[in-house]
Amino acid sequence: MNFLAHLYLSGDSDEIKVGNFIGDYVKGKNFEHYPNLIKRGILLHRHIDSFTDHHPIVQRSKSYLNLKYKRFSGIIVDIFYDHFLALEWSEFTNEPLEKFVNNLYDTLISHYSILPKKVQGFLPLFIQYNWLESYLTIEGIKDVLSRMSRRTSFPDETQFAIDVLKKKYSSFRADFLDYFPQLIHFVESEHGILISKGQRTKSRE
Repeated sequence: MNFLAHLYLSGDSDEIKVGNFIGDYVKGKNFEHYPNLIKRGILLHRHIDSFTDHHPIVQRSKSYLNLKYKRFSGIIVDIFYDHFLALEWSEFTNEPLEKFVNNLYDTLISHYSILPKKVQGFLPLFIQYNWLESYLTIEGIKDVLSRMSRRTSFPDETQFAIDVLKKKYSSFRADFLDYFPQLIHFVESEHGILISKGQRTKSRE
C-alpha cells in the first residue's frame, strides 16, 4: 500500500504513524535504533507490504500494468488504491480527510529530526504539493507519477498508467473495495490496532 493507506492503518498513535511513514526508508535491523512505537510502525509497514504483495486480488490489479511496469507494477497499484481510499474515505472513518492529512503533516514536522535523511529531503515538497490529498484526482495521480519518474529510477510510463486506470477504473475500484477490508482485518487481528468505521482508530498497547 502507499502512504495514505499505511497512515490510515496506523491507529491513533503519532509515533506508529511516523514509523509506518518511514518504513520503506529504514532497512534491515536499523529499525532497532528508534523508540518503541516508531519501531512498531516500521514493522507494521513491512507486514502490510508483505500481506499486500502476496494477495491474489492485488496480483490481479498488477496484471493490468505488467506490460510496461513489470516489477514496478505493485507501486502503481498502491497509488491507485490510495486514490480509491481517498475517494471512499468517509466509508472508513468520520474524521475528514483534510483534517487527517493536516494533522499528519504536523506530526511529521514535529518528528523531523529523527526522520531518515531521504525523508527529510522530500518532506517539504511532499507537504507543499499536498501529496496525500492529491490522490483524490486522476490529474493528481498523474502529477505524483511524473515526479516519481523524474526523481527516481521509476519507469517514465505515466501516460500508460493513467490510460490503464481510466480503462480499468471500475475493475481497480472493485479490487480495492474487495481487498481493503481484508487488510484492515489483518492489521486488527495481527497487530492489535482497532480500525472501526465511524470512529477514530485506536491502538492497543
